[in-house]
Amino acid sequence: MRAGYAGRALVYLIVSGVSLFAIWHGGEAKGTSEALSTVERSPFGMVALIVVALGLFAYMIWRLIDAWFDLEDHGTDAKGLFARTGQAVTGLIHGALGGLALLLLFGSTDSGEGSKTAFYMSKLLSWPMGAIVIGVVAVITMGAGAYYLHKAWSQSYRQKLQANHFTLHWNKLLQIGVAAQGVSVLIIGFLIGLTAWRHDPSAAGGLNKAFGWLSQQAYGQALVTAMCVGLLLFALFMAVNAAYRIIPRLKDPDVLSLAQKLKQKAEAA
Repeated sequence: MRAGYAGRALVYLIVSGVSLFAIWHGGEAKGTSEALSTVERSPFGMVALIVVALGLFAYMIWRLIDAWFDLEDHGTDAKGLFARTGQAVTGLIHGALGGLALLLLFGSTDSGEGSKTAFYMSKLLSWPMGAIVIGVVAVITMGAGAYYLHKAWSQSYRQKLQANHFTLHWNKLLQIGVAAQGVSVLIIGFLIGLTAWRHDPSAAGGLNKAFGWLSQQAYGQALVTAMCVGLLLFALFMAVNAAYRIIPRLKDPDVLSLAQKLKQKAEAA
């Protein structure tokens, strides 16, 4: 679990760091595959990508075990089963990202992230009811974005973080990071929805398309920069989870969560 969250933190650190560096030098923000490709060309690129791949595979394994054994105590009702299915799907997606990191090292990636996405979207649109399938994917993706935004607003993540000096005093940064992730996923889902609505496969993509769409809005460069800073804080949030996350069903009763600590402080006041 901790290796998995650390690997996920490293991915967002790379994406946000490479993007901010590019923006600072007059370039454009990078998507995940572009950012990893940039790292691959660096002196320590091979080591970095192997670490990323191992971390993401660890995250995949953690999420699959978590979902199967219900380690976060979601339950077996409809809501719990939906949450556990989401955990498994999230794990598989990150496992695929780990495969991408290895592909950059040992395979060919001639077609970029955007073109590959457009290719598969075009194939899907050609299927009977393909646009409806893409529309469902868009709704699910936007739902995931809304979930992150609700998580940031309610700060429900505090129930699964240990209470300590850092989590007590730097929670606002964690909250901003979770909200930024929500906005980015919401935009990605919206762009997938445009693909279904317009039958335009080139509209869909990952972070690269989200950055591109933001850059076309009023004050686009400022919005993209703010998004990159937010994703940098999401990398911090992942790193904090790597260090201080609590597994509800395996929790030491002597360890207080951040939510419990704040409740005690409020009652004492």
